[in-house]
Amino acid sequence: MTIDLEALAAFLKVAELASFTRAAEQLAMPKARVSARVQALEAELGVRLLQRTTRTVRLTPDGEQLMPRAKQLVIEADELATLFQGSRALRGVVRVDLPVSMARDFVIPRLPEFLAAHPQIELQVSTTDRRVDVVREGFDCVLSVGNLRVSGLVAQRLGELTMVNCASPVYLKKFGLPVVLGDLDRHLLINYEPTFGTVPPAFEYRDGRRYALYPMRSVVTVNTGDSYHTACLAGLGIIQAPRLGLRSLLEDGLLVEILPELGSEPMPVSLVHPHGRKVPKRVRAVMSWLVNMIVPRLM
Repeated sequence: MTIDLEALAAFLKVAELASFTRAAEQLAMPKARVSARVQALEAELGVRLLQRTTRTVRLTPDGEQLMPRAKQLVIEADELATLFQGSRALRGVVRVDLPVSMARDFVIPRLPEFLAAHPQIELQVSTTDRRVDVVREGFDCVLSVGNLRVSGLVAQRLGELTMVNCASPVYLKKFGLPVVLGDLDRHLLINYEPTFGTVPPAFEYRDGRRYALYPMRSVVTVNTGDSYHTACLAGLGIIQAPRLGLRSLLEDGLLVEILPELGSEPMPVSLVHPHGRKVPKRVRAVMSWLVNMIVPRLM
């Protein structure tokens, strides 16, 4: 029996995403070809691997049994293809997700260096400030800011982002400079909600050994880091954000730090991937490069 590695890869992608359509998009091939590859694999093995309905695609018991072995075979085949060709021969697509500001300010400007060293790697870079579903959306690695909530992934802690409270000079001229926590009763907070949830606006601050929330009034809610900064520059209220992204605005006097003794909890930064112990070499190369880009910024 000869197993088609492309068929195995197609099966894995469909199983991970629970969708032939999304798998076809990420594999950059027609949906009909993905379906044909999976059907050919099922015919070769003599079992049904995926249960298809009009709404869902899920693994059969035979598919669940095959999946970990298939993943190992595809990774080993990928590594074997580059075993004798050196690091410059790494090839294939790597899908990454990055926070908008980190991608814009630190990662994308340096991409020419990485691609010059690995000209046969194709990067698909997603930039978003929301929390993505690493497996379902098909990412090879994700730079995550904030506490991790999803299990079953491998996470490498890179460091943390220190936070700063700030407002614009225009805002402070209108509302005054807060000196103590109680002064915030007459101030506005710009509310940051990536998914526009129902969390009420509150100012986070260190209270002894723990962090507490002080309820505040807000007249605007935003869902991206860029709009958060822009709303603050426009004088719409106070923000609590990583100092890294605000450093130049603070140095130029466009924003003013306030209540420095009442800082919010630092935000952890992690590199997350779904590959377990068997990380494809091309993904490992991208992850190593990202670590070198980001860690010095967190010190």
